Amino acid sequence: MNTTLVINRKGGAGKTTITINLASYLAASNLVTTIMDYDPQGSSLHWLKSRASHLPRIHGSNAAPEKFGHLRSFGMYVPRDTQQLIIDAPGGASGVLLQEMLCRADCIVIPVTPSSIDIHATAHFIKDLLLSGLIRTRNIRMAVVANRVRRSMPVYQPLERFLNALNLNLIARVLDSDVFLKAAETGMGIFEMGAGFSVAECRQFMPIADWVTGQAAKRSAPPGNVYHFGQNRIA
Repeated sequence: MNTTLVINRKGGAGKTTITINLASYLAASNLVTTIMDYDPQGSSLHWLKSRASHLPRIHGSNAAPEKFGHLRSFGMYVPRDTQQLIIDAPGGASGVLLQEMLCRADCIVIPVTPSSIDIHATAHFIKDLLLSGLIRTRNIRMAVVANRVRRSMPVYQPLERFLNALNLNLIARVLDSDVFLKAAETGMGIFEMGAGFSVAECRQFMPIADWVTGQAAKRSAPPGNVYHFGQNRIA
């Protein structure tokens, strides 16, 4: 089982958007996929409940802090045949909860939005992660996604300089688009939408899926190569 932790201590970075679209892509690729939602708001689990029965199945696991009368270990069940586990982390995660999630992770995806405040907070969060020691001892892969990028601000120069200094990857830039919202509202991922509705968004998102599954090197095909994802045809 490969476990991907989608996390940023700063709220509003788009962790759930990354989680549900990554999970839907993996499930559509015939991989047994589970989402483990640590956020008390349960946004990922709510999305799962709204999925139509004909869409590829994604299991849900509730890892939110225990409430009175609810057994947390029961809600955290993950099917034994799960091949891809995606963890949707809550904002502000720290201490024991953060350590628990890190101990499960094989790789970490950190979404960050274009605000200078968010970039500054994310840089500090990455430093804290690296200082925890678990990243090194467990050999956890870590990468950053520029999320909700405005067309007027396509480059994250301060963040890129920081990441280059730490030899970390900025694996994707995902534009701010209503398509993500429309897909989420109907219990779908962008790869499951009708042909033509989300071609640009799928193209932007693919480097994330490739990095998580280790397929990035295999995507270095000649220009003009065409991939098929769900109903979308991406050149």
